[in-house]
Amino acid sequence: MPDHKQLMQDICAVMRECGDIMLSTDFKERQEATSSKEGRHNLVTLYDSMIQDKLKDALSRIFPQALFYGEENGDRDDISKGYAFVVDPIDGTSNFIKGLMRSCISVGMTLDAIPMMGIIYDPYRDHFYTAIKGEGAFLNGSPIHVNRDSLENGIVTIGTAPYNKELTEESFALYKKFFGKCIDIRRFGSAALDMCDVAAGRTCLYAEPIIEPYDICAGVVIVEEAGGVVTDLNGEPVSMLKKSSIMADNGLCRDC
Repeated sequence: MPDHKQLMQDICAVMRECGDIMLSTDFKERQEATSSKEGRHNLVTLYDSMIQDKLKDALSRIFPQALFYGEENGDRDDISKGYAFVVDPIDGTSNFIKGLMRSCISVGMTLDAIPMMGIIYDPYRDHFYTAIKGEGAFLNGSPIHVNRDSLENGIVTIGTAPYNKELTEESFALYKKFFGKCIDIRRFGSAALDMCDVAAGRTCLYAEPIIEPYDICAGVVIVEEAGGVVTDLNGEPVSMLKKSSIMADNGLCRDC
C-alpha cells in the first residue's frame, strides 16, 4: 500500500479539482443537467457522473490495487475483500442543484469492508476533513474533536429518508424523541457534512433511518478518529456492504 500521508495528499488534490467543477456551475446549468433516478426526490446531475468518472480515473492511477464503489454509473465492485475506495461524488445533490451551498465530495477507503481512511471536501468553504484510522481527525490540517455536550445541551442533525417513504412515521417518531430533549434539530441534507459537524464539535449527534455506504464511509473514520461513536440505530456496527441506519455522536447522547 502507498504511504498513507502521500495517498491522502494525492487524493485531496484531485478532490479540489472536482470541487472546482462544482463551483464553476451556475443555477441554469445545474437545472439543465438534472434528472431523476428513482422518483422525484432522488435527483442526479451530469456533474455527479462527471466528478465520479474523474475520481475513478485518478484513484485507479493513485492506488491501482484498490477496488471502486461509487454512487453513480453502476461502478460497484465487490468490496468485501481487499482495499477499496467508496465514493460519493456530490453528497447533497439536491442542495447543489438549488444553490444551497451544503454539498461535498466524499472519498472513503476500506480494507475488507472496514473504513480505514476518510476525506470529505466542502468546496464552498474550502474545508478538508481528513482521517486515517489510528491517527486522529483533522480540518485543514488542524486536529478536531467531538464536543462533550449532553443531549440537553446539544444540537442534533437528522436525515429524513425521503427516498424511503415507508420509513416516514418511524423517522419522525425518532426525531420527535430527540426534539424533546435537545436544544434543537437541524436538517441540512448532506450526511457526510452532518458527520463532519459531529466530528468538529458543532453538533452532538446525527441520525438517519437508512443510508448508503457511500454516504457515510469517509465520515465513519472522521467521527471515530475525532473521539465519537458510529453505529446503526440498534447500536450495531454500520455496514459498508449494504444500506444501514446510522447514529453518529460524541458518545454521550445516544441514551435518550
